[in-house]
Amino acid sequence: MASKAFLSFTYLTFIFLVSVLSHPTSAHRHLKDEKLSGFGFLKHLQGCHKGDKIKGIHDLKNYLHNFGYLSNKNQSHSTSDDFDDLLESAVKTYQLNYHLNITGYLDSETVSKMTTPRCGVADIINGETRMESGKKNRHHNSTSFHTVSHFSFFPGNPKWPASKYSLTYAFLPGTPNQAMNPVSKAFQTWAGNTHFRFSRVQNNADIKIGFASRNHGDGSAFDGRGGVIAHAFAPRDGRFHYDGDERWAVGATQGAMDLETVALHEIGHLLGLGHSSVEGAIMAPTISSGVTKGLHRDDIQGIRVLYNI
Repeated sequence: MASKAFLSFTYLTFIFLVSVLSHPTSAHRHLKDEKLSGFGFLKHLQGCHKGDKIKGIHDLKNYLHNFGYLSNKNQSHSTSDDFDDLLESAVKTYQLNYHLNITGYLDSETVSKMTTPRCGVADIINGETRMESGKKNRHHNSTSFHTVSHFSFFPGNPKWPASKYSLTYAFLPGTPNQAMNPVSKAFQTWAGNTHFRFSRVQNNADIKIGFASRNHGDGSAFDGRGGVIAHAFAPRDGRFHYDGDERWAVGATQGAMDLETVALHEIGHLLGLGHSSVEGAIMAPTISSGVTKGLHRDDIQGIRVLYNI
């Protein structure tokens, strides 16, 4: 009798283990998702500073290189796990751009900002110091000067020529229907604050919008949920891609990114705006889930300066 009970117990234990291994618990799935999600790899580096040599620091270097804080000429430097002078300088520049305490090490506020979902376009180029034009601009129709602007442009200030102020856009095959109206509304918002006019067409559009995942052939691969959420290219390229691995929604929805808010940001790039150091601006590089935003006076000022309108 005892033998039968033991065999029964052994069999049930075996079935339980097979079930657990075949169907990971929510905790296991959470850990796996955490490991694979966007910028989560930076969290274990919190507190590291110059002089440290910690496995994974090369990932921090790659992050800062991707977003412009380390120069292309220093790309080979990104393979080591040494927290050196060059990395400390890059961290300080990042902290300066995001209005953080300039400590040069990965304090909790810096890690929190770095792990926030963001646009894939670089903030600056080859380690330049600020996400702003750095120039004082004249008031529109005035000879007086105002404060230093916080918007920025792409290198060389590319923009659409005078003959292309009426732009067409189209959605690539596979674009979810729920995304189309928010994107169209974002174009209308920009039209209401600029001299541009936008119209939707089926083919041969100036601007093409679609969803893609991971490596999708444009040289700017996505990284799964929670990291880079979208990107667009400077004039007159016209490509705008959402990361299809993200959770998308219409409006403020917990745990999801707002389609219209992200479209407003990426259209800014399509028109020639770079990133802004103003946190409230639509052209700020990061955006949290469950948040909606509109155009800020810094965004409007930037586009008007770029096109002299």
